[in-house]
Amino acid sequence: MTRQQVPAAEIAEIPGQEALGVQGAASDDLIELLFFAYRDFVGDPDRILAEYGFGRAHHRVLHFVVRYPGLTIAELLDILRITKQSLNRVLKDLIEQGYIEQKTGTSDRRQRLLFCTNAGADLAADLTRVQTRRVARALADRAEQAGTAAMSAHDFLLAMIEPDERAAVCRLMARRARRAA
Repeated sequence: MTRQQVPAAEIAEIPGQEALGVQGAASDDLIELLFFAYRDFVGDPDRILAEYGFGRAHHRVLHFVVRYPGLTIAELLDILRITKQSLNRVLKDLIEQGYIEQKTGTSDRRQRLLFCTNAGADLAADLTRVQTRRVARALADRAEQAGTAAMSAHDFLLAMIEPDERAAVCRLMARRARRAA
């Protein structure tokens, strides 16, 4: 057994897995669907960010700064779990282009407090809007197809993938399943 392989008996013992209603290969399918769903979930804002010369790190910073005005650099580093060097590069871009402003702390002048400008708040709202739309569409589409509000994790993740990509993802996963059988 290689370091990456986990025995089936151990997979069955993963806490919370029973809530997914799957085991073994079916849980592998969920993880694969999650990869595709994530690709498409972040793909929507990626297209918007590219117009500004920004990437996903810029998105994450904007998201948390707009939601928590006055966030300190230390707090943001703790939330994002990235290096100070990585954060400084992203912050420099966002500050220089007028999406975030930095203010000195009132009680501790060494602190740098972060705030979104109006332009930053507008960009963050645009990014959130496209992701919210995708989640809402996925839930509504699958509920409509099932005739109920209930949906499996598998169906939800499949619904998160671009509609015109779903068949290709299903074919890819079916091909892998046939090889494994």
